[in-house]
Amino acid sequence: MTLFVFFAVLAAAAMHAIWNALVKVHLDRFLSITLMTLGMGFAALFALPFVEVPKAEIWPYIIASVIFHMGYRTFLIGAYKAGDFAQTYPLARGTAPLLAALGGMVVVREVPAPLAILGIVLLSGGTLVMSFRGGVHLERFNLRAVGFALGTSIFIASYTLSDGSGARLAATAQSYAAWLFICDAAGALVLCVIFRGPQSLPVLARDWKAGLFTGVLSGAAYWIVMWAMTKAPIASVASLRETSILFAMMISVFALGEKMTGWRGAAALSIVAGVVALRLG
Repeated sequence: MTLFVFFAVLAAAAMHAIWNALVKVHLDRFLSITLMTLGMGFAALFALPFVEVPKAEIWPYIIASVIFHMGYRTFLIGAYKAGDFAQTYPLARGTAPLLAALGGMVVVREVPAPLAILGIVLLSGGTLVMSFRGGVHLERFNLRAVGFALGTSIFIASYTLSDGSGARLAATAQSYAAWLFICDAAGALVLCVIFRGPQSLPVLARDWKAGLFTGVLSGAAYWIVMWAMTKAPIASVASLRETSILFAMMISVFALGEKMTGWRGAAALSIVAGVVALRLG
């Protein structure tokens, strides 16, 4: 991973943390993510005149990614119902890079260097500690919540591998990203109607400005990640992206006045050590 790609992914991680902080309008998390996805799709429409239409061999990757994203959102809904999402989502984000690394060895035949593997483990471990011990003490997991969390992580790893492979085969990462965002927005809209009904659409429409802004920010962040996966190993990029939780912690401490605990400090050190290992690996 070159220094330019390294810092580009870190910038994407910071953008990811920012849009996550901004996406909390007065909607619940599922509707907020749906609104953001629709904003990504709408913004991508303006890029279509400037990018190539994907060739036939690229569409299976886009379709697979849309299906994986729909599965990801479906399991998010299950996580909301099964338990505290503050518990289940960290488990998903922390294990997804590990699954992406294992999947990358099989799907794209990428075996990370030993130092990169250490970095992935340190980043994933720090992410889990930051999430579970960074704030208040949380209740014990139930098995149903764990199942939905692990299912979510499988879908995250799946769309990461699909998008990394598709972007590499496409004419440019920009063309792949633009068409993916539009198709994913259509899938998110269908899923929203299925789970929340047509009455959810006017609710989303009232916050279209927030959706467009967070959609542009999120789309730019994920486009950088997909571009980076054409330049560097997928597992390393996927893991480095999870430094977003470190940026989220910095926002909560310096902007929101939350307390810096010992657990947060230890998790931050683990994440930073993982970043260094990835860079050196």
